[in-house]
Amino acid sequence: MDAIKRKKQIYKVTIVGSIANAILVVIKLLAGILGHSSAMIADAIHSISDFITDLIVLVFVKISSKPKDTGHAYGHGKFETLATAIIGFILLAVGLGICWEGLKKIYNVIVGIGIESPDIVAFWAAIISIVIKEGLYHYTKRTGDLVKSELVVANAWHHRSDAFSSIGTALGVGGAILLGNKWVVLDPIAAVIVSFFIMKVAVRLMAPSMNDLLEKSLPENIQTEIINIISSIPEIKDPHNLRTRRIGNDFAIEVHVRVNPEMRVSDAHKISRDAENMLREKYGPNTHVAIHIEPIK
Repeated sequence: MDAIKRKKQIYKVTIVGSIANAILVVIKLLAGILGHSSAMIADAIHSISDFITDLIVLVFVKISSKPKDTGHAYGHGKFETLATAIIGFILLAVGLGICWEGLKKIYNVIVGIGIESPDIVAFWAAIISIVIKEGLYHYTKRTGDLVKSELVVANAWHHRSDAFSSIGTALGVGGAILLGNKWVVLDPIAAVIVSFFIMKVAVRLMAPSMNDLLEKSLPENIQTEIINIISSIPEIKDPHNLRTRRIGNDFAIEVHVRVNPEMRVSDAHKISRDAENMLREKYGPNTHVAIHIEPIK
């Protein structure tokens, strides 16, 4: 998929998600306030974070799709990785905030301070949110896999975490309504349980993006595959000093190889170009490849 088409696909799925998130924020806030539900208000805050991450995606995809320039010789792919990490940190902060507010309300119930019982409007708002957010997850995840964007996939998981949040809200609100005032504590308990789902997703998003930002090497099986591809050229011997990393969604590969010391420079250059083309055919046309030629000892 070319860069222009890829960017259009990302913009389309993100704009659809941002419109849905804006609508859900209004519905959840109104339902949380009118329905006296702390879990629903927490759910609304989560949707606000979704809306913010949609804006982050739109901004950072525009930056990451820019071509190489004098200040960024390796391109701008790391901006997309940075955005994925930011989404993870936002999710973690949201999860911690929801957990803290829920724990405070549970403590109030324990010490005898009453909290308001939620209303049915909060329950139905949660059901609507579950349906919309799960649909957005599948749509966004499918697009992210298609365009090979970790950032879009991260945003898809943000949608699903909101669906999880709404499931917990529906259970807590529904339980509090059905079981009566003695069980109103189920509402903040649901908020706390949901917060742990959100934090788990946050850590899952942050870990790989931080590895990429810290220049972690590609997995061992891919490095072995790279060596095998290079070694398939008969004139190349002893590929060594392999260095790999990710630049956004692309690979960067640097390696030393040995050739016959009596080989002409033009022939050695052709062989290295053949190896580069084979690697780019395997891992994509934007793969950065640097091959250092040495004589066979």
